[in-house]
Amino acid sequence: MPKTETETPKMKPRPIVRLGIFLISHSLLVSVVCCTAGVLALLLLPLLAKNTYISENALMPGSASSMISNRDISEANRLASDLSGLNFKPQDSAALESRRILTKYMSDLGAEVSYHKFHHKPNQFHPLHFFSSPDSTSSVKNLSCSAHGVNTVGIIRAPRGDGKEAIVLVTPYKFGKSSAAETLSLSIAYTVFSLLSRVTWLAKDIIWFVADSQYGEYAPVEAWLRDYHTPVFTGLGTLNADRCVKIDDPYVFEQKSIVQRKISDGFRRAGTMAAALILKVADRNEMLEDTLNIYAEASNGQMPNLDLINIVNYLAVHRQGLRVKVEKVLTLLDSRWLEILGQIFELLGKVARSLNPGWKFGISAADYIEGSATLASSLYYQALGIPTGPHGAFRDFQVDAITLEISPKVSPHNKARHNEFLLRGGRLVEGVIRSINNLLEKFHQSFFLYMLTSPSKFVSVGVYMIAFALLVAPLPLVAASLYADANQLDLGVKNTKSTPTATASDELDITFRSWKWLYAAKEVFLIHVWGAAVSLLPYFICQIPNCSPTSGSAIWVFLSMLSLLILYLIVGSPSTHVSISQSEEKGEWAILKSATISAVFIGLLVMSVVNFAAAEIGALLLVPMCLMAQPLKLDMKAAKLRSFLRIICNVVLGFVAFPPAAFFVVKTIFEGFDSINMGDFWNWMESLWAWNSATYIYIGMVHLPCWVLCLHILLHSC
Repeated sequence: MPKTETETPKMKPRPIVRLGIFLISHSLLVSVVCCTAGVLALLLLPLLAKNTYISENALMPGSASSMISNRDISEANRLASDLSGLNFKPQDSAALESRRILTKYMSDLGAEVSYHKFHHKPNQFHPLHFFSSPDSTSSVKNLSCSAHGVNTVGIIRAPRGDGKEAIVLVTPYKFGKSSAAETLSLSIAYTVFSLLSRVTWLAKDIIWFVADSQYGEYAPVEAWLRDYHTPVFTGLGTLNADRCVKIDDPYVFEQKSIVQRKISDGFRRAGTMAAALILKVADRNEMLEDTLNIYAEASNGQMPNLDLINIVNYLAVHRQGLRVKVEKVLTLLDSRWLEILGQIFELLGKVARSLNPGWKFGISAADYIEGSATLASSLYYQALGIPTGPHGAFRDFQVDAITLEISPKVSPHNKARHNEFLLRGGRLVEGVIRSINNLLEKFHQSFFLYMLTSPSKFVSVGVYMIAFALLVAPLPLVAASLYADANQLDLGVKNTKSTPTATASDELDITFRSWKWLYAAKEVFLIHVWGAAVSLLPYFICQIPNCSPTSGSAIWVFLSMLSLLILYLIVGSPSTHVSISQSEEKGEWAILKSATISAVFIGLLVMSVVNFAAAEIGALLLVPMCLMAQPLKLDMKAAKLRSFLRIICNVVLGFVAFPPAAFFVVKTIFEGFDSINMGDFWNWMESLWAWNSATYIYIGMVHLPCWVLCLHILLHSC
C-alpha cells in the first residue's frame, strides 16, 4: 500500500548518539574495564618513561671550558675563613660583622650592594589567603625589631646586556650563627660571583641574593621577590637595615660607615628574571661520592621547565662527575609486591623482544622499583602542593627555579678535598649560568607538566593523563544510567510507545520525577556547603589559646559531626517531604547517587586543572567508592555471595577514602604503626592551609562532601 502524504519517515539517531546510548546501557562493563585500565596505566608509567633531552638548542651546555681559577678559590677560602672566625662572638654582633664582611667582598668585586629588610610573619590560617596575596607593604608597619631579618643583595651588570634580564643565584645563610655547610655554600657562590664580575661574555645581569635564613629559607626569598615585583616607596636599604642593632664600639661604627658608602640606599633591581638557582651544601656526608640532590616541586604542583633540570643533570654527570639524585619514597624500595610486579614486567619485556627485537617494552625489575619509588615521590609532592624548597617562591612569579643541594663525600671540615669540592661546585653553577645566559627568551621549548622517574627520565603530561582519563571516564555514563533506571522505576514500565496526549497521572509523574531530581541536587549542594563550613573551622579553632594538635583534631572532628547532624535534622531527607511508594523509594537513592557521581566528576575535572597530581590521587580514592556505593540494606536482603563481597568492598573503600583514615593508613605503611599520633593529621592539614595549597580546598569542598554522600547512600533506608 503506498505511503500517504501525512506519514513521515522515522529518522535514525546519529552514530554518536547511538554510541552514547550503547555505552550508557553497558555502563557496568565500561566502568570495570576503564577502572582496571586506569590502575594498570598508572602502574605502567615507569615503563613508559622517556629519557630526558635538551629541547632548546641555544642552551649548549658544556660547550665552553670553565674559567674558574685558583684565584677565585683562594678568595672564597679567605671569605670563609673571615666568616668562620665570627662564630665565637655574640650572635647579634657576629651577625652585623658577617653581613659587613660579605658586603665588603661584594663591593670589592664592583657589584652594586644593597640590603633588604623583611619582617617574619608566621603562617596562620586565614580564608582570604587562598584568594589574595598579602600586601607587600603591610609587613613593614607596626612590627617589632625582634622579628626582622636583613638580606644582602649584590648585582653585577652585564657588559653585553641592556639590563632587561637577570639570573638569580640564592644562598641561604644564617648570619651570626652559621654552620660549616652554609659557609661552604657561600664560598661556592662567591667563587662564581667573583668570576662573573670579570667576564666579558655576560649578557644578563647576575643577582647574588644571600638570604637571611634565621626564620627559614623560604620566608626571606618570598619577601624579597614580593618587593622586587611590587613598587616600594620606602627605603629598605642601609637606612633601616641595622636600625634594630645596637652599636657600642666606635671602631666598629667607623668601619660600618666606610663600608656603607658603597652600599645603595634603596631597593636595587635588575631585569626580568630568566631563571634562579638556589645553592645549598648539605650538612651530611655521602659514603661513595659527591652527590647532587635536585628539588623542583613548587606550590600546587607547579614545576620548572624541564630543560633547566636537564642542563643541571647533564653538566653534573658528564662534566663534574657528580651523582645526581631526586627524592624517592624509600619504603617502596623494599616493597615485595612492587618487586614481583617489576619481575612480571621484566619477563613480559623479554617475551616482547623475543617476538620482535624492535619492541623496546620492559625494563629491569630494579629499574622499575626505583622508577616507581621516584614517581610516587614526585606524584605525592606535586599533589601536596607545598614547595620542596625556596625555589617555590620564584615559581609563584612564573620564574623557573630549582634547588641544588650538594652533599660532599667528606665532612666540610676536612681541608684535603676542600678546594676540589669548591672547584666542582663552582664549575657546575658556572656552566648552568652560562647556558641560561645563551637564551634569547625564557624557557619554553620543553615540558612544564611532567613527573620524574629518575634524574634522566620523565613522564610527560600526554602519558600520565591517560590513567586519570580512564578513571573518570565511567562517571558521566554511570550517572546517566542511574538516572534513566530511576525514571523507569518511577513509571513502573518502560515507555515503548508514544501517546498523542498525556493524561493527568502522567503529568503528575513527570512533575514528581522533576522534584525528586531537585531534592537530590539540593542535598548534594547542602553537603558541599557543609564541606565549605568545615574547611573554615580551623580558622576559629586556631583562636583557642594553647590548643595542641591533638585537641585541635578532636575539636575539628566533633564540630564537623555536630554540624552535619544538625544539618540532617533541619533539612531531612527527600523521603520526608512527600509520601512515595516502595518502587519510587528504590529510585530515590539511585538519583542521589547519580547527582553525587556528577559532583565527583565536576570536582575532579576542576581540580585536574589546578593540580593534576592531586586529582589523580583523588580519583584513585573516590571513583571506586562512588561506583560501588549501594545501600547495604539491599545487599543484606539479597543474601548472595556477590552482595556479601560488595558489602566488604564498600566498607573497605569507605574507610580508605575517609581523609584522616587515608592519611594514617599511608603513614602506617611508610613509617610503621609506632609513628602514629592523633595530632599528625592536624599538623598535615595545617601545613596545607599555611602554604595556601589548593589540595586543602579540594579535601574540604570536594572529597569530604562526596565521601559523606556516598556514606549516606550506603546507609540509605530502602
